[in-house]
Amino acid sequence: ALTLPGEAILASERIRVLLLLPSLHGGGAERMAVHVMQHADPTQFDVRMGLLRRVGPYLSEVDPARVDASPTGQRFLDYDGINAEIYNPLRLLPGVALAPANALAMIRRFRPHVVVSYLKGMSLITQAAVTMYGRNRVRWIAREGNNTLAVLRSELANPVALASVRRLMAFCYGSADRLLTISEDMARDLIRDLGLRPERVRTIYNCVDIASVQKRAAEEPAVPVEAPFLVYVGRLHPQKGVDILFEAYARSRAREQYRLVLVGDGAQRPALLALAERLGIAERVTFTGFVENPWSYMARARAFLLPSLWEGFGNVVVEAMACGAPVVVTDCDFGPREIVRHGEDGLVVKAGDAAAFSAAIDHVALADSLRDAFAQAGQARAREFDLPVVVKRYEDLFREVAATL
Repeated sequence: ALTLPGEAILASERIRVLLLLPSLHGGGAERMAVHVMQHADPTQFDVRMGLLRRVGPYLSEVDPARVDASPTGQRFLDYDGINAEIYNPLRLLPGVALAPANALAMIRRFRPHVVVSYLKGMSLITQAAVTMYGRNRVRWIAREGNNTLAVLRSELANPVALASVRRLMAFCYGSADRLLTISEDMARDLIRDLGLRPERVRTIYNCVDIASVQKRAAEEPAVPVEAPFLVYVGRLHPQKGVDILFEAYARSRAREQYRLVLVGDGAQRPALLALAERLGIAERVTFTGFVENPWSYMARARAFLLPSLWEGFGNVVVEAMACGAPVVVTDCDFGPREIVRHGEDGLVVKAGDAAAFSAAIDHVALADSLRDAFAQAGQARAREFDLPVVVKRYEDLFREVAATL
């Protein structure tokens, strides 16, 4: 079948698509891959998944018969650490030797028309595998779902290592048939910083399963919190700017009426508890820890606050809008400023500016008419990121690249 011209493939059979991931540990990339596999039109596409390790919470959501896995991956290939660990030569060596061969075996078994690699390490492995398989026999889409250079700068202190990895990513992404990004700003920066060809770069926003989110939002919160409150949902990590949120909240007028609820956990929690004490807001701040259903808090919040210094996309913003929470976000790279149109369906504030964020909190939380207008406009905006809309864009991309075979 693979020797047919691309147009004939489209006419004569379903397009076979193989999604390659390290594992199904929870994250935006894994979530999106599961959505694509579950919801792509089965009359047009045969979508399978190939994992280096058959582990992760999303495994329960996929049909095991459509998931292939590397036999040696369980033992040697743990790609769930931070990048600095992944790039540690001692950890990398077994993976370098085994991973491309395992990915190649999965490609040979399924003979896909299109391979999609998720996450940086997996794209490097896939590049080697599709080269060995034969670049004329398959089309490869590398998906980048994070603010790659910001992550690398934060995790690789050594400038030589940073430059080497950057060159490696430029070579890898430059050799893919398409680089798929999740925001227009990310696409622009990667084209500029890695010297990529713009005509090979595509953007498809992440999706949110709005029906599912709204259904879960109606449930009672796992950790009861006295309303009314403002909410932040996410990891407690320096990237997320929660320290700036605390400073903003401490100087806001809204703090007198509204508690601040943090839904999520992370290594920064002890430092944030100490900061809350120092700022005199400890009595007004609630840490729920990780909860399985954050949407129940979004739906009951006076406003949703995301003070991030950088993002890959910011799915949580779309989820909050879908739940009817008016949003205040930062103008950070990448995502939030493409989701939220400032003054139309939320407020977008300069990243790292506690005074501006504080003013925005008061603006939304203390004015009923503005809050209600943002809540209504935000719900309408969220529908543009709904699962069926976004999966259709993936289908169009699969057709586009399969037609070039």
